[in-house]
Amino acid sequence: MKNDQKVQTLVLIALFAALTFSGTMIKIPLPTGAFIHFGNAVVLLAVLLIGYWQGALAGGIGFFVFDLLNGYATEAPYFLVESFIVGGAAYLAILLFKKKITKVSQVVVVGIAAGIAKFVMSVIKATVMGIIAGAQVKPAFWAALATMPATVINIFSTIIIVSIVYFPLKKAMRAIFRGRQMI
Repeated sequence: MKNDQKVQTLVLIALFAALTFSGTMIKIPLPTGAFIHFGNAVVLLAVLLIGYWQGALAGGIGFFVFDLLNGYATEAPYFLVESFIVGGAAYLAILLFKKKITKVSQVVVVGIAAGIAKFVMSVIKATVMGIIAGAQVKPAFWAALATMPATVINIFSTIIIVSIVYFPLKKAMRAIFRGRQMI
Protein backbone atom coordinates (compact mmCIF):
# COMPACT_ATOMS: atom_id res chain seq x y z
CA MET A 1 0.00 0.00 0.00
CA LYS A 2 1.42 3.37 -0.98
CA ASN A 3 1.94 6.04 1.66
CA ASP A 4 -0.80 8.27 0.24
CA GLN A 5 -3.26 5.35 0.38
CA LYS A 6 -2.24 4.67 3.98
CA VAL A 7 -2.86 8.31 4.85
CA GLN A 8 -6.21 8.23 3.04
CA THR A 9 -7.20 5.11 4.97
CA LEU A 10 -6.25 6.67 8.31
CA VAL A 11 -8.10 9.87 7.45
CA LEU A 12 -11.24 7.95 6.44
CA ILE A 13 -11.13 5.87 9.64
CA ALA A 14 -10.77 9.06 11.69
CA LEU A 15 -13.53 10.77 9.71
CA PHE A 16 -15.99 7.91 10.17
CA ALA A 17 -15.02 7.57 13.86
CA ALA A 18 -15.83 11.27 14.33
CA LEU A 19 -19.08 10.88 12.38
CA THR A 20 -20.04 7.83 14.48
CA PHE A 21 -19.36 9.82 17.65
CA SER A 22 -21.38 12.77 16.32
CA GLY A 23 -24.20 10.54 15.10
CA THR A 24 -24.42 8.94 18.52
CA MET A 25 -24.53 12.38 20.16
CA ILE A 26 -27.73 13.13 18.26
CA LYS A 27 -30.02 11.36 20.71
CA ILE A 28 -33.77 11.02 20.71
CA PRO A 29 -34.69 9.88 24.25
CA LEU A 30 -37.28 7.18 24.86
CA PRO A 31 -39.38 6.72 28.02
CA THR A 32 -37.38 3.57 28.86
CA GLY A 33 -34.20 5.59 29.43
CA ALA A 34 -32.71 4.29 26.18
CA PHE A 35 -32.32 6.54 23.17
CA ILE A 36 -32.40 6.42 19.41
CA HIS A 37 -29.27 7.69 17.64
CA PHE A 38 -27.62 7.74 14.23
CA GLY A 39 -24.26 6.18 15.12
CA ASN A 40 -25.28 2.75 13.83
CA ALA A 41 -26.14 4.21 10.44
CA VAL A 42 -22.69 5.79 10.22
CA VAL A 43 -21.00 2.49 11.09
CA LEU A 44 -22.94 0.64 8.39
CA LEU A 45 -22.10 3.38 5.88
CA ALA A 46 -18.44 3.11 6.89
CA VAL A 47 -18.41 -0.65 6.29
CA LEU A 48 -20.13 -0.19 2.94
CA LEU A 49 -17.91 2.69 1.80
CA ILE A 50 -14.43 1.98 3.19
CA GLY A 51 -14.56 -1.75 3.91
CA TYR A 52 -15.12 -4.11 6.81
CA TRP A 53 -11.99 -3.67 8.92
CA GLN A 54 -11.69 0.07 8.46
CA GLY A 55 -15.42 0.73 8.83
CA ALA A 56 -15.82 -1.47 11.89
CA LEU A 57 -12.71 0.05 13.47
CA ALA A 58 -13.99 3.56 12.79
CA GLY A 59 -17.38 2.72 14.29
CA GLY A 60 -15.81 1.01 17.29
CA ILE A 61 -13.57 3.99 17.98
CA GLY A 62 -16.49 6.41 17.61
CA PHE A 63 -18.68 4.42 20.01
CA PHE A 64 -15.75 3.90 22.41
CA VAL A 65 -15.02 7.62 22.65
CA PHE A 66 -18.73 8.44 22.98
CA ASP A 67 -19.08 5.97 25.86
CA LEU A 68 -15.97 7.28 27.63
CA LEU A 69 -17.14 10.89 27.42
CA ASN A 70 -20.81 10.30 28.27
CA GLY A 71 -20.78 8.17 31.42
CA TYR A 72 -20.86 4.73 29.77
CA ALA A 73 -17.16 3.87 30.18
CA THR A 74 -17.91 0.33 31.39
CA GLU A 75 -19.75 -0.37 28.13
CA ALA A 76 -17.07 1.06 25.83
CA PRO A 77 -15.18 -2.22 25.21
CA TYR A 78 -18.43 -4.03 24.44
CA PHE A 79 -19.39 -1.54 21.72
CA LEU A 80 -15.92 -1.74 20.20
CA VAL A 81 -16.37 -5.52 19.83
CA GLU A 82 -20.00 -5.16 18.73
CA SER A 83 -18.94 -2.87 15.87
CA PHE A 84 -16.79 -5.67 14.47
CA ILE A 85 -19.52 -8.30 14.87
CA VAL A 86 -22.27 -6.15 13.34
CA GLY A 87 -19.87 -4.94 10.64
CA GLY A 88 -18.91 -8.57 9.98
CA ALA A 89 -22.55 -9.52 9.49
CA ALA A 90 -22.96 -6.62 7.07
CA TYR A 91 -19.80 -7.64 5.23
CA LEU A 92 -21.02 -11.23 4.86
CA ALA A 93 -24.16 -9.86 3.22
CA ILE A 94 -21.98 -7.65 0.99
CA LEU A 95 -20.09 -10.78 -0.08
CA LEU A 96 -23.40 -12.35 -1.14
CA PHE A 97 -23.53 -9.64 -3.79
CA LYS A 98 -19.86 -10.21 -4.73
CA LYS A 99 -18.99 -6.78 -3.30
CA LYS A 100 -21.12 -5.11 -5.98
CA ILE A 101 -23.87 -3.16 -4.28
CA THR A 102 -25.85 -1.59 -7.12
CA LYS A 103 -29.45 -1.56 -5.88
CA VAL A 104 -31.27 -0.16 -2.88
CA SER A 105 -32.69 -3.63 -2.22
CA GLN A 106 -29.13 -4.90 -1.75
CA VAL A 107 -28.43 -2.12 0.75
CA VAL A 108 -31.59 -3.14 2.61
CA VAL A 109 -30.42 -6.78 2.74
CA VAL A 110 -27.04 -5.65 4.11
CA GLY A 111 -28.87 -3.49 6.66
CA ILE A 112 -31.10 -6.39 7.70
CA ALA A 113 -28.05 -8.63 8.21
CA ALA A 114 -26.41 -5.95 10.34
CA GLY A 115 -29.68 -5.38 12.18
CA ILE A 116 -30.08 -9.05 13.05
CA ALA A 117 -26.53 -9.12 14.42
CA LYS A 118 -27.18 -5.92 16.40
CA PHE A 119 -30.40 -7.35 17.85
CA VAL A 120 -28.77 -10.65 18.84
CA MET A 121 -25.79 -8.87 20.40
CA SER A 122 -28.08 -6.52 22.32
CA VAL A 123 -30.19 -9.38 23.67
CA ILE A 124 -27.09 -11.32 24.71
CA LYS A 125 -25.61 -8.24 26.42
CA ALA A 126 -28.82 -7.40 28.27
CA THR A 127 -29.31 -11.04 29.30
CA VAL A 128 -25.78 -11.30 30.65
CA MET A 129 -26.22 -8.03 32.53
CA GLY A 130 -29.42 -9.41 34.07
CA ILE A 131 -27.66 -12.61 35.13
CA ILE A 132 -24.81 -10.58 36.64
CA ALA A 133 -27.42 -8.58 38.55
CA GLY A 134 -28.71 -11.84 40.06
CA ALA A 135 -31.55 -12.96 37.80
CA GLN A 136 -31.96 -16.49 36.54
CA VAL A 137 -31.34 -17.07 32.82
CA LYS A 138 -34.98 -17.21 31.68
CA PRO A 139 -36.15 -14.07 33.50
CA ALA A 140 -32.97 -12.27 32.42
CA PHE A 141 -33.65 -13.23 28.79
CA TRP A 142 -37.29 -12.08 28.89
CA ALA A 143 -36.31 -8.86 30.62
CA ALA A 144 -33.68 -8.35 27.92
CA LEU A 145 -36.31 -8.77 25.20
CA ALA A 146 -38.49 -6.18 26.94
CA THR A 147 -35.71 -3.60 26.49
CA MET A 148 -35.37 -4.15 22.75
CA PRO A 149 -37.87 -1.62 21.31
CA ALA A 150 -35.18 1.10 21.15
CA THR A 151 -32.82 -1.33 19.43
CA VAL A 152 -35.47 -2.29 16.89
CA ILE A 153 -36.22 1.39 16.19
CA ASN A 154 -32.48 2.04 15.76
CA ILE A 155 -32.24 -0.90 13.36
CA PHE A 156 -35.11 0.33 11.18
CA SER A 157 -33.88 3.93 11.19
CA THR A 158 -30.39 2.68 10.24
CA ILE A 159 -31.74 0.69 7.29
CA ILE A 160 -33.81 3.64 6.06
CA ILE A 161 -31.03 6.22 6.44
CA VAL A 162 -28.37 4.04 4.83
CA SER A 163 -30.70 3.13 1.96
CA ILE A 164 -31.24 6.81 1.25
CA VAL A 165 -27.70 8.16 1.58
CA TYR A 166 -25.44 5.27 0.49
CA PHE A 167 -25.49 5.82 -3.27
CA PRO A 168 -25.04 9.63 -3.17
CA LEU A 169 -22.15 9.21 -0.70
CA LYS A 170 -20.61 6.45 -2.80
CA LYS A 171 -20.74 8.68 -5.87
CA ALA A 172 -19.20 11.61 -3.98
CA MET A 173 -16.45 9.45 -2.50
CA ARG A 174 -15.61 7.99 -5.92
CA ALA A 175 -15.25 11.52 -7.28
CA ILE A 176 -13.03 12.58 -4.38
CA PHE A 177 -10.94 9.40 -4.04
CA ARG A 178 -10.58 8.37 -7.68
CA GLY A 179 -7.99 5.67 -7.10
CA ARG A 180 -9.69 4.12 -4.07
CA GLN A 181 -11.76 0.93 -4.29
CA MET A 182 -15.35 1.51 -3.08
CA ILE A 183 -17.84 -1.30 -2.59
